[in-house]
Amino acid sequence: MTDAPALSIVVPAYNEQEVLPEFHRRLAGALAGIGLSWEVVYVNDGSRDTTLEVMLGLQAQDPRAAVVNLSRNFGKEIALTAGLDHARGSEAVVVIDADLQDPPEVIPALIAAWKEGFDVVYAQRNTREGETWVKKATAAAFYRVMQRLGGKVKLPPDTGDFRLMSRRATDALLKLREQHRFMKGLFAWIGFPAKAVRYDRAPRAAGETKWNYWKLWNFSLEGITSFTVAPLKVATYFGFGIAVLASCYLAFIVAGTLLHGNPVAGYPSLLAVTLFLGGVQMMMLGIIGEYLGRIFNETKQRPLYFAERYSPSRISAE
Repeated sequence: MTDAPALSIVVPAYNEQEVLPEFHRRLAGALAGIGLSWEVVYVNDGSRDTTLEVMLGLQAQDPRAAVVNLSRNFGKEIALTAGLDHARGSEAVVVIDADLQDPPEVIPALIAAWKEGFDVVYAQRNTREGETWVKKATAAAFYRVMQRLGGKVKLPPDTGDFRLMSRRATDALLKLREQHRFMKGLFAWIGFPAKAVRYDRAPRAAGETKWNYWKLWNFSLEGITSFTVAPLKVATYFGFGIAVLASCYLAFIVAGTLLHGNPVAGYPSLLAVTLFLGGVQMMMLGIIGEYLGRIFNETKQRPLYFAERYSPSRISAE
């Protein structure tokens, strides 16, 4: 990549027409004095508004802008991967969202930490302005669960996708082509020397969030099932515990019958036990089904995405 800029900024976007011009203005201002040639790779993830037109307009005004337009909406994790695939940065790549909750002004601090010799510099939140207490509480609970269940892969708490990666860390990440992509876990899985940079997260500058609680719940399931088989182990232990309790209850019934006769058992208690065990079995089958579905999707080996067009930046190494 001798003719490539030193730094790439990857920005996935879905229906972000309101915020992109302000994002680009602030990004250019934040990177004005870094002393590195740079490009910004905008990825349009099948937006239904004028996001693509805004991106192309920014590219017409600034030769440092590149545009990747996906053939349809593939989801943020895939869009992020597409941006990394097309990032030409020869020395480092930065990942950031377009909604300005992650301020571009933090990027120089990431670059400074990278120059100290770290391959991965992740932005760690001090505060989460503009979010409800429910979302903050559920996010904290998710990170605690992943810390306990993630095994050797440890997700840093209060950390999103906003980070800088060296070229070798980026190339290592791009070797992971699994269909079910939980990028926060993949960032942690590759390893390499890492450092945190603290910052205050701002409210969304414009537009609406694309994450409702149902999507966040499914995203959490994706993260848990992508990096641990702990739910399967829990199902095993839970089933074993139920079997032990059932054996003890059986022994109790036998002993009671031998000592006091055999009174007719109550129908409500029998029905309650049957429904409980049936529910447990269905839950265990659901957990197994989640993993089986992921195996099914991986075996098809489909491409992660298709790009409808790619317009590279017109900037090279200085």
